[in-house]
Amino acid sequence: MTKHDTTPVIAHDLVKRFGDFVAVDRINLEARAGEVVGFLGPNGSGKSTTIRMLCGLLRPSAGQALVAGFDVAREPEQVRRRIGYMSQKFSLYNDLQVIENIRFFASMYDVTPSVLKEREAWVLDMAGLSGRESTITGTLPSGWKQRLALGCAVLHRPSILFLDEPTSGVDPISRRRFWALIHKMAAEGVTVLVTTHYMDEAEYCNRLVLIFQGRIVAAGSPTELKQQAMTGELLLIECDRLDAALDVLQQASDTRDVALFGNALHVVVPEAQFGIPRLRAVLSAHGIAVSRIEPIRASLEDVFVSLTARLSGQRA
Repeated sequence: MTKHDTTPVIAHDLVKRFGDFVAVDRINLEARAGEVVGFLGPNGSGKSTTIRMLCGLLRPSAGQALVAGFDVAREPEQVRRRIGYMSQKFSLYNDLQVIENIRFFASMYDVTPSVLKEREAWVLDMAGLSGRESTITGTLPSGWKQRLALGCAVLHRPSILFLDEPTSGVDPISRRRFWALIHKMAAEGVTVLVTTHYMDEAEYCNRLVLIFQGRIVAAGSPTELKQQAMTGELLLIECDRLDAALDVLQQASDTRDVALFGNALHVVVPEAQFGIPRLRAVLSAHGIAVSRIEPIRASLEDVFVSLTARLSGQRA
């Protein structure tokens, strides 16, 4: 790779080791201008480590990554000047006033005095904090604090934005407003890379990368991932004695995947028309009463559970 590459984010065989532990194992990815790329994976899968390497905050052990045309290992300062970064802890100083946080980050990003007032006004308006400039940041509700943190991260108008679990602990309405802001930025050409545990948020991404044990194990749009991952048809089963039913169905020859979802089971079978009567009969033979069994469309949560369960079995 060279600096002549115009793709905002490129990673090739990126590796990060901590002693003998391989946290990120030969990751390859690209993110285009105006694209929202989501990173999904269990805790400890390497999502945040990958983001921190791409931000120039961690030096890769091997491989190469270019962000805004700069090598993250050799030119981390150049990378950090051209990106916005928001961590899962919002990166704000709780004991400062709202306006003090904005001005602090403006100085960190070298925002020139000639545009500072305009940028301050933009952040306050975007965060819904106009008139609350003197409020102590730590007293703000989490949704407002989240939008303020996003505003501070993009004061310098970066073309690439990294968000690491940005909505953790935030209520659903605030999360939806936050994503509306993200899509507005993407529509203006900003490249966004985001890690999330929320499957509904993953649906908002143009493209998803599923990371498991440091490796990319699936990638594509939400629709493509659902088509790739589900090798069969998905059934919803509501019944009594859920734990017993789970054990029975895990042993049944007709099932490919079985998982508990709330007060029901999601079961993958080769064909729904044959699976429904067979599974009903299997459960009935074990004294388990079925109140509902029907085909349903797979969600990203189904994809996530199915893939990670399958891979855990392969690598056990």
